[in-house]
Amino acid sequence: MKLTLALILMCMLYLPVEIIGQERINLQVKKMPIAEVLASIEQQTGYRFLYSDDLPALKNKITLNAKNANINQVLEELVMHTPLTFNSLPDKLIVIKEDPAKKDIKVTGLVYNEKGIPIPGVSVQVKNTTIGTATDSVGRFSLIVPDGNVALIFTSIGYNYKEEALNNRRDLNISLVTAAQSLEKVVVIGYGTQRKRDLTGTITSIGGDDIAKMPNTNPISSLQGKVAGLTIVNSGRAGAAPTVRIRGVNSTGNSDPLYVVDGVFQTNIDYLNPGDIESIEVLRDPSSIAIFGLQGGNGVIIVTTKRAAKGQTRVSFQSSVGIQKVVNKIKLTDAEGFKKLYDMQLQNLNAPAFDYTNYTANTDWQDLIFQHARINNNTLTVANSSEKSATLFSLGYNVQEGVLKYDKYKKLIVRLNQELRITDNIKIGGDVTGFYWKEDAPTTDVISYALRAAPIVSVQADEDLYYSMPSFQRAQIANPVARINQFKNNVIRDGYRAVGNIFAETKILRTFTWRSSFYADLGFDNLRGYTPLPYRYINLGEKGGATDTTFNNLARTSVTQEQVQTRKFQQDHTLTLFKKVNKQHITGLVGFTTLFIGSTRVGGSRTDTILNIPRDPDFWYLDIVNPNNPLSNLGNGTEEAFMSFFARVNYSYANKYLLNLSYRRDGSSKFSKANRWGNFGSIGLGWVLSEEAFFKKISSIDFLKLRGAWGTVGSGMGLPPHLYLPGVTIRSSGVFGDRVYPSVTPEYVPDPNLHWEVVRGIDVGIDARLLNNRLSSEITFYDRTTKDIITNITLPGTAGNYTYKTNLGTIANKGLEVTIGWRDKVGDFRYGISANYSYNKNKVTSIGDNINFEILGNNGANRTATGQSIGYFYGYRQIGIYQTASDLERMPVLPTSRVGDIAFEDVNNDGLIDSDDRVYLGTPFPPHNFGGALNVGYKGLDVLVEAQGVAGNKVYVQRRTATFAILNYEVNRLNAWNGPGSTNVEPILDASRGNNYLFSSYFLERGDYLRVRMLQIGYNIPQKLFQKATIKQLRVYISGQNIVTFSKTTGYTPEAPLGDPIAAGADNGLYPVPAVYSVGLNVAF
Repeated sequence: MKLTLALILMCMLYLPVEIIGQERINLQVKKMPIAEVLASIEQQTGYRFLYSDDLPALKNKITLNAKNANINQVLEELVMHTPLTFNSLPDKLIVIKEDPAKKDIKVTGLVYNEKGIPIPGVSVQVKNTTIGTATDSVGRFSLIVPDGNVALIFTSIGYNYKEEALNNRRDLNISLVTAAQSLEKVVVIGYGTQRKRDLTGTITSIGGDDIAKMPNTNPISSLQGKVAGLTIVNSGRAGAAPTVRIRGVNSTGNSDPLYVVDGVFQTNIDYLNPGDIESIEVLRDPSSIAIFGLQGGNGVIIVTTKRAAKGQTRVSFQSSVGIQKVVNKIKLTDAEGFKKLYDMQLQNLNAPAFDYTNYTANTDWQDLIFQHARINNNTLTVANSSEKSATLFSLGYNVQEGVLKYDKYKKLIVRLNQELRITDNIKIGGDVTGFYWKEDAPTTDVISYALRAAPIVSVQADEDLYYSMPSFQRAQIANPVARINQFKNNVIRDGYRAVGNIFAETKILRTFTWRSSFYADLGFDNLRGYTPLPYRYINLGEKGGATDTTFNNLARTSVTQEQVQTRKFQQDHTLTLFKKVNKQHITGLVGFTTLFIGSTRVGGSRTDTILNIPRDPDFWYLDIVNPNNPLSNLGNGTEEAFMSFFARVNYSYANKYLLNLSYRRDGSSKFSKANRWGNFGSIGLGWVLSEEAFFKKISSIDFLKLRGAWGTVGSGMGLPPHLYLPGVTIRSSGVFGDRVYPSVTPEYVPDPNLHWEVVRGIDVGIDARLLNNRLSSEITFYDRTTKDIITNITLPGTAGNYTYKTNLGTIANKGLEVTIGWRDKVGDFRYGISANYSYNKNKVTSIGDNINFEILGNNGANRTATGQSIGYFYGYRQIGIYQTASDLERMPVLPTSRVGDIAFEDVNNDGLIDSDDRVYLGTPFPPHNFGGALNVGYKGLDVLVEAQGVAGNKVYVQRRTATFAILNYEVNRLNAWNGPGSTNVEPILDASRGNNYLFSSYFLERGDYLRVRMLQIGYNIPQKLFQKATIKQLRVYISGQNIVTFSKTTGYTPEAPLGDPIAAGADNGLYPVPAVYSVGLNVAF
């Protein structure tokens, strides 16, 4: 010890000299303490180091890559960003000591985005060291650096990486550029992440802020119009999930995408709070979704929830409250118009006039069933992160009333995320989300009643005494107000759901990462319902008859009770390789996963034939009724399982040559053992031309990439469990003696080779950034084919016809997707404009092969057959109205055609109108989808305008086809034919003429629409106004959603349902999609 101290003392007095050695050193270390690096140099060379173990800087971790360097070069780089220096002694002794000239420097600064808004949680690190911190909730940081010439690295999710040289400055103002158009942005892919510039498939990423600013309880609804190739049909019903289609319709069955939430496979994300979402990625091409195997055939939507930002404690609160209203009511006749048309109809039928003496009202039933409805979304988030742990707790509460009276949905979400870094190489964590929901849903048939009820009837006389409809519709149409009040709050639906996961992750040999995750999703849904006694009704006297009051004495009260339990267990195990060798970047992945899904359902209904059950939810249980009373019950359950092995390689050379490969082997219990396993894979290639030397001279193009990909994937979502094992059904009964014996038959006969549908596709695209990255564009052409469609066909058998389930048919989707954007800033003024467009051509290239086979929907209005799109509209084409008897003689007619009827086109020119003259009339699925957004801002003020629409589809106005009674008229019937030349569109008022109700182009409307999806004005209040308060950031805004829609459809909304591929596009009185006017605030503490 004395000798060591003496040597150190000599070194302190020794003048520094340059060390000149002939030995060459090759050394590559990553985040290694300086003391260990010195030891490594000693092992390689003959040099020995003298230093005190008490020097704190020796514990600093550095990254060093020395090739054929001398000792002087290595040591200079080693101590560059530390308070250390070195001196040489004879015999290759080198002293490491503190340098009095190097003093720690305190650097402070502010980090903000292009809008001037501070960014919390930004990582600030001294380059090539582990010295670092993170910005606080108002974007400020403070950091001790070893000298004034270091470089600082600023990184944050959603923003471009930035390196800033300090140059002896003490205070910095750093502006980060949003990564929305950045090539360095990291996007989430299957079981990992990848730089956007390295993608060879088609993936679009939407930030969580874009989701949270929309006043929707379901976050997927907010994607409408934001992604090319993504079709979303929203419903205005409180809490309703939208219909989602990616690149058209792939199957005659289920076409819903797979949702992956933090790794968990889901069929819906109702349990998520929009304010909890960090990002949503939409994977559209087969090469991107191949890694998901049988679950991903219809496309994949990956949702990543928020985590605590590094190095800060943050409390934030988001809240918005709004009013929803029906913008466009269906135009119906009032009392005067109704009387005019009904009288005309009676004249056409040669029937006596109706007696309106007691019918003096003029009731707008739509006004009485709809309301201005409230919507409220709230999110409270508390996050804390340190060097070793990160915790995020969030509480969300959403309430939405429907515009139909007594429609209400609310949900409460509690989420906790915890991650703990045990060592630099080992991390564990978990996430749990608790979800409670409650729905009060009125009977939706009241909308149809409101459209059909005669406006000449008054509403009610007192609280439980209502007026019934006139005699011509009394048995078929209920008083809409009585109907909605009778079933008000008679059904209690609520449920609980818990979704959780735990994981462990370890790094192996600095190159590999092993991660094991275990997931569980448990749901418990309950229903209790009540059927009340009906109201008393006033039947107004007609034709001199007396007015009386009636009550249904045969009606009885009943209760219903039902419980559903769902359970899902999933495990993922992956080994990931990250390797960078010179210009080569390699990411490899192998993994194994299993998934189990099960459910049970029990329920019953009991009617009390003696007593009346009180209208009080405390009594709505089955045992409130005597067990001897009539009872119906149900019970079922399902189980299914999947097992998969998968692998992927992403390779990049010199940032310009890209290769992506993936493979998955999937097994599913839905199919027989012989057909249970399948292999899926993909290959993607990319060429970044802008990295080539010959391209550098083109200064206007900053980035240009050509990409192409091919993939094959299975489609097995939505199929029932154990598809190869059909159940049985009662077919007919026989009488033997005094007993009746039922016979049973299989529900269907399965093909012995029945297997999943197979999706194959090719994508070719080009990505470009121009004019200093202000202009961005992505263009993609795709060709996707689904083969072996699972279909039911009817075949003849010795015991009669039977259903045969087999793989039959091929569906093709070909299209174009274009996304373009421009962003710029002039002083404090900033603006951006973006647009997306997609075109999809859907075609059934074969169905039934050599069998004359078709699939019909909506009583034949929709048809699926070879050569046209799925579920296209199929019927007669109207060419006018038969005006005179001479028209009937000179024009082709149906056998029962009369003057005033619709004239149809004789397509085959045989002189007759018959079923052979039915033709393709259009598709319910929009071939064209488009959306756009305009952002402008000045200092703290920001304005957002979004638009969205579709074109090329038709809407079937099914609500106009009803003939079961005399119903109210829509205003188009005011132009009904009443004599030669009066109209060539609207047929005569006579519901007995069935020709006019054959499905034809008369019942179709153009489905094109353009909607102002969002108009929002926000203001970030300057932080200096509340410096002394605990508030760090405050933004307030007002917004309008769906405020105006340009469309020629006559319904409440042009968004006709697309849920059933073979029976889509019908408007039979759709629930209105309302306009929403709201105010909100975002505040951080």
